[in-house]
Amino acid sequence: MLGKFREWTSHSVTRTRLAPLSHLEHREESVTAATTVAPDADAGARLSRSGRLRFALILGGLTAFGPLSIDMYLPALPSMADDLSAANSLVQLTLAAFVTGLGAGQLVAGPLSDAFGRRTPLIVGIALYIAASVLCAFSPSIEVLIGARMLQAFGAAAGAVIARATVRDLFSGIAMSRFFSALMLVTGVAPILAPILGGQLLTVTSWRGIFSVLAAFGGVLLLVAALALPETLPPESRRPARIGGVLRTYLSLLRHRAFLGAALTIGFGFAGMFTYISASSFVLQDIYGLGPQAYSFVFGGGAIGLVTMTQVNARLVGRFSQQSLLRTGLLAGTAAGVVAVVAAASGFGLPVLLPAVYVIMAANGMVMPNAMALAMADHPDKAGSASALLGVLQFLVAGASSPLIGLFGESSAVPMVTLMATFFALALTSFLTMVRPRPAHSA
Repeated sequence: MLGKFREWTSHSVTRTRLAPLSHLEHREESVTAATTVAPDADAGARLSRSGRLRFALILGGLTAFGPLSIDMYLPALPSMADDLSAANSLVQLTLAAFVTGLGAGQLVAGPLSDAFGRRTPLIVGIALYIAASVLCAFSPSIEVLIGARMLQAFGAAAGAVIARATVRDLFSGIAMSRFFSALMLVTGVAPILAPILGGQLLTVTSWRGIFSVLAAFGGVLLLVAALALPETLPPESRRPARIGGVLRTYLSLLRHRAFLGAALTIGFGFAGMFTYISASSFVLQDIYGLGPQAYSFVFGGGAIGLVTMTQVNARLVGRFSQQSLLRTGLLAGTAAGVVAVVAAASGFGLPVLLPAVYVIMAANGMVMPNAMALAMADHPDKAGSASALLGVLQFLVAGASSPLIGLFGESSAVPMVTLMATFFALALTSFLTMVRPRPAHSA
C-alpha cells in the first residue's frame, strides 16, 4: 500500500518539473524526480487536484505534531496534577515547555533543511519525537515530564518548519496562500479531534496512555515520510549550514520590516489562541464545572470555527487582497476579545463567553494563512530559515502566555480572555505599523 502511495506521489512531483533550464542542465540524470525537484516556486500550481491533496495530507500530518501534542492531553491536566502531586502552574509549564521548544527547535531544523534537503532533518526529528513521547509516558515526576516535553517539541519542530518550507518550494503568491489554507484544514482537524480523543482515552487509560498514542502516531508518520515524501529541494539549491551564515540570514530576515511585522502578527495571533488552549481546561472544568468529555466537545467547537474560516479564506483569496483579508480577521478577533472580557467580568456565563471566544479562534483561520504567505513571499531562496524564524517567534510569544495565566490567577475567566484580547490587539498593531501593503497584482 505504501509502495503504491510512494509511486503515486513521486509521479505527481515528476509532472511538476519544468523543461530543462540552462542553469540546471549540468544536473546528473541519475537524480530522479522521486527525490528531488527543480527549485521552482510555481511547480505546485501544476500539480493535479489529487496531487495537491496528497501533499496537503502528508504535510498536514507533519504539522499536526504540534496540535496533537498540545491538545490531546488537555482533558488530563487536572488529573495529571493530582497524579504527580504538582501545582496547576507547574502542569501548565508542560505546555509552555512544549511550545517554547517547538519554536526554538525550528531555529535548528530550518537551516539544516536548507543545507541537507527537507527529508533527512525530517526523519531525524520524527525519530526524536517518538523517543521523547515514550519518555513522557514513563515520567516519574513533573520535572522529568517538563524536560521530556521540551525534547518532544524539538522533534516536532522539524515537521512544522519543513512542511512550511516545502510549501514555499512548490508555491508562490495566491497559490501559496490557498495551499496554506488547505494545510490548515488538515491540521485544523487535529484540535477538533485531539481533545475529544484524549477525553475518550481517559475512560480506558491515564494521561500516560495518551503519550503512548502520540508515540504511535509518530511511528506512522515516520514510515510515511521515509517511504512516500519526495525531496523538494535539489542539491544545487541548498545553502551551507555554517553558524555565521545562518546568523546573517536570520539577521537579514529580522531587518526586513514586512517579514518581522507579519511574523509578529502570526505570533501574537497564535498567542491569543494558545492562551485559550493553555487555560481553558482549568477554567471550563474547575470554574464552570464541565467534565473531561464535555470539555473536549466544547473545545472542539472552537476548532471547528478555525477550520471553517480557513476554507472561507481560501475562497476569498484572489477576490480580495491578502492584506484586506488579514486586516478583517484581526479586527474581528480584537472586537471579539473585548466582548469576551466584558462577558467574563460581568458574569454572563458560557452562553455569551463561548461565542466570543469562538470568534477569536475563527479569526486566526483568516489571519494565519495570509500572514504566513506574506511573510514567506519575498524569501524563496531561504525558505527553511524564514519558516524557522516564523516558528520561533510564533511559539516563543505563545509560550509566554501560559505562565501569565498563572501569574494573574485562575479564580475566574477574566485573566484568560483579557490576555486573549490583548494579544490580538498587539497582532493588529503589528500589522498596521509594520506590514507594508503590496500592489494588488503581487498579492
